[in-house]
Amino acid sequence: MQDLNDMILFAEVAERGSFTAASRALGLPKSRLSRRVAGLETQLGVQLMQRSSRKLSLTQPGELYLRHCIEMRDAAQAAQDAIAHVHTEPRGMVRLSCPVTLAQSAMGPLLPVFMQRYPQVRVEMRVLNRPVDPVPDGVDIALRVRSQIENSATLVAKTFGVSRLIVVASPDQLHRQGPVHQPADLARLDTVSMSIGESRSSWRLEGPNGEVFVHAHEPRYMVDDLLTLGFAVVQGTGAAMLPDYMCHAHLASGRLVELLPGWGPPPGITHAMFPARRALFPPVRHLLDFLSENLRVDGAYEFVG
Repeated sequence: MQDLNDMILFAEVAERGSFTAASRALGLPKSRLSRRVAGLETQLGVQLMQRSSRKLSLTQPGELYLRHCIEMRDAAQAAQDAIAHVHTEPRGMVRLSCPVTLAQSAMGPLLPVFMQRYPQVRVEMRVLNRPVDPVPDGVDIALRVRSQIENSATLVAKTFGVSRLIVVASPDQLHRQGPVHQPADLARLDTVSMSIGESRSSWRLEGPNGEVFVHAHEPRYMVDDLLTLGFAVVQGTGAAMLPDYMCHAHLASGRLVELLPGWGPPPGITHAMFPARRALFPPVRHLLDFLSENLRVDGAYEFVG
């Protein structure tokens, strides 16, 4: 009979991308993992992995087999967790990553509420503006805001809502430099941007009828933090593209004006990416459920400028 442990070892190697990474995670010698996977291939009569000195990739049978290995491993973990936690509240560490602006606008206020509700849960949140891959970066949940959700064989996505980037400027700037009635009018405005280290930037705007306009510009001010950038827009330094949820209060008060309503880049989908088996761990599952109920990316968050 096939050794089910070999299926788990194969899944760990495939998900982590190398025998070395799986060896570190499992605490097993790399040579043993290699022998076990090779033996599994011999038993199945197919090659599951393509090996080279630089890269490990799955064959087509390997991708098919991996899905079944993950399902088997997750079912076994779910059974163990069900017994271990049937009479206890969630406890343990949850590690997640979060973009800076989402942390400042939504996650910062929400996480203390979650931790009050579940006092045995500990949380470690990494706030950073770079792509995070849950498995190699060692996080349970990677929060993302992107126009498309990654299609992954090893990660599961959970969506929380949609936000838009809008082009905004202060009334004072528009009084100085003129109104904007059509995309070409943006050329008369100073701009501010997140494009650190680049002398020129561009905004790709999609219109209501499928039109596309690319505004190439040379920002007066560049900073890699949206909250700081927002201060400059309110004070008239330049126009910018900002998340709509950052601007609600200032648009309502008249301190900001939305330029070209109906024009902008594709909406950003706020979502979590995580290995399916981690969602079976009670603290992770409870946090995902809590965010589904409470995380709102269309709320009235504002920066005070």
